[in-house]
Amino acid sequence: MRDFQRPGRSTVHALNGMVATSHPQAALAAIDMLRAGGSAADAVVAAAAVLCVVEPQSTGIGGDCFALYAPKGSDRIVAYNASGPAPKAASAEWYLEHGIKAIPLTGPHSVSIPGAVDGWARLLADHGRKGLDAALQAAIRCAEEGYVVAPRIAFDWAASLDKLKAGTNTERFLLPGGRAPKTGDVIRQPELAATLKAIASKGRDAFYTGAIAEDMVATLRSLGGLHTLDDFAEFATETVVPIKTSYRGHGIWECPPNGPGLTALLMLNILGGFDLAKYDPLGVERFHLEAEATRLAFAAREAHLGDPRQARIDVEDLLSARYADEARKRIGLDRAADIDDARPPMHPSTIYIAVVDRDRNVCSFIHSVAYKFGAAIVAPKTGIVLQNRGAGFRIQPGHPNCIAGGKRPLHTIIPGMATRHGRAVMPFGVMGGQYQPVGHTRVVTNVVDYGMDVQEAIDHPRGLHYEGVYQLEDGVPETVVRGLQALGHKTAAVEEPHGGGQAVWIDWDRGTLAGGSDPRKDGCALGY
Repeated sequence: MRDFQRPGRSTVHALNGMVATSHPQAALAAIDMLRAGGSAADAVVAAAAVLCVVEPQSTGIGGDCFALYAPKGSDRIVAYNASGPAPKAASAEWYLEHGIKAIPLTGPHSVSIPGAVDGWARLLADHGRKGLDAALQAAIRCAEEGYVVAPRIAFDWAASLDKLKAGTNTERFLLPGGRAPKTGDVIRQPELAATLKAIASKGRDAFYTGAIAEDMVATLRSLGGLHTLDDFAEFATETVVPIKTSYRGHGIWECPPNGPGLTALLMLNILGGFDLAKYDPLGVERFHLEAEATRLAFAAREAHLGDPRQARIDVEDLLSARYADEARKRIGLDRAADIDDARPPMHPSTIYIAVVDRDRNVCSFIHSVAYKFGAAIVAPKTGIVLQNRGAGFRIQPGHPNCIAGGKRPLHTIIPGMATRHGRAVMPFGVMGGQYQPVGHTRVVTNVVDYGMDVQEAIDHPRGLHYEGVYQLEDGVPETVVRGLQALGHKTAAVEEPHGGGQAVWIDWDRGTLAGGSDPRKDGCALGY
């Protein structure tokens, strides 16, 4: 239970509908949609579109999205993969012939085909009531009439100043007056407003064909990109069966590869063999076990995962009890194990949204342009910031995540869903690049092992063992830091917190909803 004598925030409670986002304007857009009779799908697209305007460092219509949808709160969950591929002309051989041994974090070669707008349209076609035009109106108003820059967004914007000064069309669109906007500044984006209006009026084809696609392709090709209009026109969201594991009586669901949700499930499988509840939730043992599970699961992910349409991935074996048992044998409480630390290609940003509507349709949704402000390329006629998700590929022939034409990169963004007794009980997600599987694991274990409510579970101090260093937030006690060092972990303080997070808890017995949103961002949970 929350200590009311200390800073913090309460869970938000409601009967009819609940949304949790990283920005109040997005949360309000979603609630307005729910109150107007929209479904969870309508609300999540309305919120996502607003975030594409007001949180441009994290997301945009030039990015990708994934979703998990539970109709009427059942465990018949469907997964949506709206992540775009590399251009058909891309190949490892082409890059190696041109002296490129790794996809850069900026520039045209980092841009994969944006999948988000098609993902919105598919989600609404399957589960929406209001349509794309209604879902985009709040975002159009934000872009056309202006929005006020929030504190965390201003912080991220300032940290990206040099990147934006060096980008393509970024100074014009994203540095008004030649500087990063400050908290309280008003930003208007008329070109983006016009683009959103075209999508609202003509649907997803307005984005993937015609003048908007031509603007994106012409910009990329002028910089040396391999993209074509056909690459955009042929994109289609994939509907897939989610993957799951069981954790102490709860089903935990994730999108399958090329999403990395399997990493979180593997971590939970490993940790399921330890009695976490007997350890202090803010103690050395808990942080140590989480770090070891992270290292083992990330190593497996980097070795085995990619796009299943072009690589063979044995998901069943990776999620088997045998695999978890073998991994767990490498963990000791008395020392950090000798494990080769995985070094993923990228560590980006994102946004996450959880929505439950009056009919208990549940949507867990994530949306991103990868690194802050993506590839640092803005299409000049449309105001679209293009993602750099292609930097998640490897240029390593034979590797399951090696770049190839029409292939999707291994992602970082993952929506999560927890179920119990055949019903959804918690849509949840944690942002923060490579932290996301660790964040999913921490939220689940906070709720299941330590009995925290969703807000407490999100607030709890975090650490990420990444590239050989245990990166710890300020909230981790110094005694824990020293204890981890004594076990052989190299530690460091982080300059930025590990991402953000949102979740909604569904209390089926009482018919109520409880929402939580991360104070590491600007957002909130709202219900009605």
